Amino acid sequence: MAAVKGALRLACSPGEARIVVFENGILQDYGIWTPGYSDHLGSVFLGRVTALAPALGGAFVHIGLGEAGFMPVRDNDPALHEGDAVPVQLIRCGMGGKGPRLKRVELSSPASGVGLIQQGPSPLEDMAQRWDGDIQVDHPTFAARVPPSLRDRVRLVRQTWTDDIHDAVDALLASEIALPGGMRASITPTPALVAIDMDTASASGMAGLKQTTQFALNRDAFPALVRQIYLRNLSGAILIDPAGLSTRKRQALRDSMEEALKSDPLKARCLGITALGLIEIVRTRVRPSLHEQTFSPHGRAMAALRDVVVSCEDQPLSRPFLEAGVGLVEALSADPVAVEDVTAWCGYPLTVRSTPNLPPLSWSIVRG
Repeated sequence: MAAVKGALRLACSPGEARIVVFENGILQDYGIWTPGYSDHLGSVFLGRVTALAPALGGAFVHIGLGEAGFMPVRDNDPALHEGDAVPVQLIRCGMGGKGPRLKRVELSSPASGVGLIQQGPSPLEDMAQRWDGDIQVDHPTFAARVPPSLRDRVRLVRQTWTDDIHDAVDALLASEIALPGGMRASITPTPALVAIDMDTASASGMAGLKQTTQFALNRDAFPALVRQIYLRNLSGAILIDPAGLSTRKRQALRDSMEEALKSDPLKARCLGITALGLIEIVRTRVRPSLHEQTFSPHGRAMAALRDVVVSCEDQPLSRPFLEAGVGLVEALSADPVAVEDVTAWCGYPLTVRSTPNLPPLSWSIVRG
């Protein structure tokens, strides 16, 4: 797919760059880049088969990242045995309690020892392929981390995000969203699926809208709703409950939804309208959703470091310490790059105090 003109704006903090494309007053794209805590999407590993799973059509392969990944095996693939070394590529991140998905690949040169052979593209590199414009960075630490192939696009600026961008990004974590025509929708991720309920109550101002009007309101709201699905990286099974239409009338919405989905880089598919009148969509799971990233232990750790930076800016002459729950301390220890980055933002190393009486993923900032 050809790149579209648009600047990438990086709001940087210790260990993390939040990347947006914001054009014509609309949030067009969003991603999170954590150089010290890669999701390894697209990376190549030398793995070792830990278990064959014929009933599942594949094998479990250890690649040195903790939980083994699952690699499908086709009938005509070379035979595998437990303990075999096999080169694989990570094609789907582990999420929802499941390990990563792998595929078998060929290597151009021999490799030895289980582990990483070639790092996959970062979220920044993925976004830079979709958008052709400046890469605006607000901190020299991250400007230096931009891959050499993208350096000619880097512009170091004082501030990359406006208040409008902050508001648009904050809204991505809200369960209630506004849609065109006065429509609203509530988005509820669950372990099994994502449920989206559309509502025309605020659009009408009164009960009893005609079916033709309800149909048009739902149809015209689909592009904005699909953009929200994309920006939040919602994936797997997605069920949408349109507003105010009879089950029979909802069948006619399929073409409009399929048209709206054409803008999705992951090529989400509309499978049809269920017997209950729900629009059924399936979207490939590749990286974890924004909700999962934000509220994971690592996501909470990055939020804590942003608080540390704010505290440094508010009281530059008073050194803060981070008191953290056990889970947060473990998450910070898994990303030493982020912890070391605090020195570049605050002027001194971060001191973390493990505080068992705090909830595992909570923190507080105290002054020494």
